[in-house]
Amino acid sequence: MLDHRLKVARKASKLTQEQLAAKVQTTKGTISNYENGYSTPSNEMLVLLAKILNTSTDFLLGSSDIMNNDEKEFLEFANNPSLQKWYKELPKSKEEDLEKLRMMWEIIKTDQNK
Repeated sequence: MLDHRLKVARKASKLTQEQLAAKVQTTKGTISNYENGYSTPSNEMLVLLAKILNTSTDFLLGSSDIMNNDEKEFLEFANNPSLQKWYKELPKSKEEDLEKLRMMWEIIKTDQNK
């Protein structure tokens, strides 16, 4: 599991084995061995790989299917029942109401940046 997930996380980060190896101060061959299941990283290396790849050790080890924090935040948002109801009603709205909603969202974003 670790071998496959490490490769998935590396590719999602748009890194080559060589680039990842440089970031964690090891060799391309070591990363290749991890990804092909020939060896496993130490606990310290696993934590470092997770940090560099913007994921969790739980994802790399197969304890979680959530690859990164953005995905976790989105799932929490998407699973909110009141937001689900709002989202389901949204496509039924008139275009002019949707435009008002977009304008309101821009106002909110602007206020947050102050």
